[in-house]
Amino acid sequence: MARVLIAGCGDVGTALGRRLAGRGDTVFGLRRSAFDGGPGITPLQGDLTRPDTLAGLPAGLDQVVYAAAADDRTEGAYEAAYPGGLSNLVAVLAARGESLQRLIFVSSTAVYAQQDGERVDETSVTLPGHFTGRNQLAAEAVAADAPWPAMAVRFGGIYGPGRRWLLARVERGEACKPGLYTNRIHRDDCAGVLAHLLALDAPQPVYVAVDDAPAPQCEVMDWLARRLGGPAPPRTGDGAIGGKRCDNRRLKASGYAFIHPDYRAGYGAMLAHEEQTGRD
Repeated sequence: MARVLIAGCGDVGTALGRRLAGRGDTVFGLRRSAFDGGPGITPLQGDLTRPDTLAGLPAGLDQVVYAAAADDRTEGAYEAAYPGGLSNLVAVLAARGESLQRLIFVSSTAVYAQQDGERVDETSVTLPGHFTGRNQLAAEAVAADAPWPAMAVRFGGIYGPGRRWLLARVERGEACKPGLYTNRIHRDDCAGVLAHLLALDAPQPVYVAVDDAPAPQCEVMDWLARRLGGPAPPRTGDGAIGGKRCDNRRLKASGYAFIHPDYRAGYGAMLAHEEQTGRD
């Protein structure tokens, strides 16, 4: 069984940690502030932007998942969290001679600049125009240059328990944009994908991780409105094709089976849970 460090053990990291602990791994979860990750996750406190706080990390690690998030949606915060924080962690672990079997950087489909409805996969050009994608792409390079086998996992928009952004938009009656393609993945599948890739014998260096159904924004919001029993959202914009359609075929070919293969399954499960419990 593996000794795994989840650096940036937030929502996705905690879900992953519980999966790994359930299969017998020893799991350490690192956050800036004190937390309780629940059974199976040993909580650690440290700031990835401050290497001096990382000296007490456990030794003998086999695998590391870097799943940190930026403090704010500013260029400085993204630079500190992604290439900066990952560089700090790699330097600390390399300096003490850790010999990892695998390093995973949790990246994003923001590394793609395509916005005309194109299909993109792991071989597509990555020339992000926004600082979010540029800093995540820079962190992918840090991972690739680390002295251990590494991969980047590019998640689409993450939704799930507590992540009701699109549902809230529908509930408020906000408009959607016809022709704008969107891509998503449920939080539980994020954890499932990472656990799956940690266990693969010979993974690829990059995976796109989205569900099976890239879809126009209005299609998804119309479905949610019907499911909520409300009116269809109004339309805005000129209807031109926009966004991108992310392709998950490499991930599925590796053997991963989605828990929620499309937005109907994922949001349907969320709404059923809310109806049963009365909670988000």
